[in-house]
Amino acid sequence: MPGDALCGGFLSWATIAQIKALGIDAAMLGGHRIDRLALFAGGRETELPLPAPGMGLSRHRLDTLLRAAATEAGVTFRLGHAVRTLTPTAITLDDGPAVDWDSLFLATGKHDVRGAARPRHGADPELGLRLRLPASPARQRLIGGRIELHWVEGGYVGLLLQEDGSANLCMAVRKSRLTAAGGRPLGLIAALADRSLALADRLGDVPADARVDAIGDVPYGWRATTTWPGLYRLGDQAAVIPSLAGEGIGIALASAAEAVAQWQVQRRDGAEIYQRHFARRALLPLRAAAGFRALGRYPGLLRVLSATPGAAGLAMRLTRIADA
Repeated sequence: MPGDALCGGFLSWATIAQIKALGIDAAMLGGHRIDRLALFAGGRETELPLPAPGMGLSRHRLDTLLRAAATEAGVTFRLGHAVRTLTPTAITLDDGPAVDWDSLFLATGKHDVRGAARPRHGADPELGLRLRLPASPARQRLIGGRIELHWVEGGYVGLLLQEDGSANLCMAVRKSRLTAAGGRPLGLIAALADRSLALADRLGDVPADARVDAIGDVPYGWRATTTWPGLYRLGDQAAVIPSLAGEGIGIALASAAEAVAQWQVQRRDGAEIYQRHFARRALLPLRAAAGFRALGRYPGLLRVLSATPGAAGLAMRLTRIADA
């Protein structure tokens, strides 16, 4: 779908409530209802109920609604331009000279801006890959109202259905896995399907010319604990939660709300206070998501989690920024 951003696709019950506070309710979103979590690890499948229903929704649909609401509130968008560099006093766009700034809300997602990049993570960093799959009866039957997490060597694959029946595949893996597949994302997806019957059933019809979006060197677990005067880092520029938590949009909305509230009181002087506070607020959800991700290496613990009353729901709630 044109205009679809790389990350996102799942809205938790908490994120739906955040969006409702902006004047956009669940009916307006129109996403695919998701009420269960399916975990695939060690050749076993475990299904857990979500604490409350979420939804699968394309970023194209979500961003269209949010931009319309922002425009109605008086925001002016300048689309089709890129920020090339950022300094503590100015930004340089791709179509002109540097522009001075006093207060800046940095919301570039997992993409860094030259001059304000996040730290790199070693020789074998994590990559993010996304593939949009057309609607099919097989995926409708297999995935249904679930968000699926498939643990694979060096990472995991997430699958869900979206508002039009299409499937969204998001993957986080080490760079070495992609290198072993000849640097070809579709080759890596095919290799993973060869080693997993569940993935093979869901990905057997991936076109040979399918477009795979990618982002390199994602610093999962990183938080911005400091900033420049006037620079408010939002979303993945503030805290990078492992994608399997399905809380990236929640963090983007929560950080934006807190940053704006701080700016309204202290303008540029509030940036450092906001950044430190949000870093503390995001610590528990990021640690909980990292712990949940590690469970994929120990399938037995997943079975214990599913068999312990209330444990799965608690684990999911701990990854919600709105509850932190």
